Amino acid sequence: MVMIKRKTIGQVFSHLLLIFFSLLFALPLFWLISTSLKPNSEIFIFPPRWIPSQPFWGHYRTAVEFIPFFQYLFNTLYICALSVVGSVISCSLVAYGFSRIDWPERDALFMVLIATMMIPFAVTMIPMFIIFNRLRWINTFRPLIVPTYFAPAFYVFLLRQFFMTIPFELSDAARIDGASEFYIYLRIILPLAKPALAVVALFQFIGSWNDFLGPLIYLRSTEKYTLALGLQQFRSALLTEWGGLMAASTLVTL
Repeated sequence: MVMIKRKTIGQVFSHLLLIFFSLLFALPLFWLISTSLKPNSEIFIFPPRWIPSQPFWGHYRTAVEFIPFFQYLFNTLYICALSVVGSVISCSLVAYGFSRIDWPERDALFMVLIATMMIPFAVTMIPMFIIFNRLRWINTFRPLIVPTYFAPAFYVFLLRQFFMTIPFELSDAARIDGASEFYIYLRIILPLAKPALAVVALFQFIGSWNDFLGPLIYLRSTEKYTLALGLQQFRSALLTEWGGLMAASTLVTL
């Protein structure tokens, strides 16, 4: 009886702790939405008002009209879609080679690939800019899309580890029946790896959606901006349109 009571108390405490941290992490999102619905006169009042006295939807109109929101949305979705396709295709092919095919120095080259994950973006930023500038890709979407077709190391690692959990007997049986490696990859491995492929697609989509530094470096024309750069236009050296910024941030987040 005492053990059951202790277990119940422990479960109650753990649930209360989870609820507390859930509310804590949800607080910035709540404040973002709340501020987007406040008139300018209520945004900076003290003590702060958590719920606006009268919801003001004008900031959402400002968010759409102050910047070409839907053009930026299209640009962002275009980059995200092509980046997801590139990452899924290239990383799954490379991961298949590192996990399902035995060839000389395979593991050594895989370690070299993993080691590239330790190189920070700041180190490769200038050389990549010089390369893309010589290719005349500056002010185009190519620098934001093409690198994803060269198998980012983290996604290769993730897919390789998943591919190695798939029984090798399936591949051996297909080879005995005369199947090629590409057929095995396309018809056997990929259907069984849908969960891992979905994770790669989701991670790449979120990464491209939230990317700010890449578009800031490579995009010059405002009509080619992404949503991340578009939000920056609500801020200037003299004035910040907080209501419109919060409304636009809410739309981008949701």
